[in-house]
Amino acid sequence: MLCRARRGEEAAQSALYRALAPATFALVQRLVGVRATAEDLFQETMLSMFVELDSFRGEAPLGAWVRRIAVSKCLMYLRSPWQRARLEWYADAEDVEIDWPASLATHGPAPESLDVERALASLSPTARAVVWLFEVEGYSHEEIARAFGRTVSFSKSQLARAHRRLREWYEPSTDRQPCTPT
Repeated sequence: MLCRARRGEEAAQSALYRALAPATFALVQRLVGVRATAEDLFQETMLSMFVELDSFRGEAPLGAWVRRIAVSKCLMYLRSPWQRARLEWYADAEDVEIDWPASLATHGPAPESLDVERALASLSPTARAVVWLFEVEGYSHEEIARAFGRTVSFSKSQLARAHRRLREWYEPSTDRQPCTPT
């Protein structure tokens, strides 16, 4: 199928897209958090995959190669001067309430569910990307620092702050009334 896709056969390219799209989009969505941005970056990733398909050497699974393209696209977005300045401002102003899109705004878990996706969405895009790359994708702090063009301490501090914030998100509030009378 890969050879046929490289030759431009539409059916083979469509099959590759269907096989790779769900996991690739999920990764992009988790890294950037905003659906509209994720859709744009996902489209760029898939276009790059087809354009660069001839350069795929088969040293790793195709899915892993596409994931690397997706991560690269997401990190390029997160490192952009405008995006980076905005994120640094948010990181420096911890007491500032960030006006995330309504679909991402969460102030703790709903009583009926503790949802990892919602918890990750409560993080800044940079922190979410660092957590995902370190905890799920298995990147080292050195690799994350290199990808962001920053220091290893940047990666470690982002991860530590994100872990603290996630713990706060999941810890029950101490000022709630008990369900049963005491």
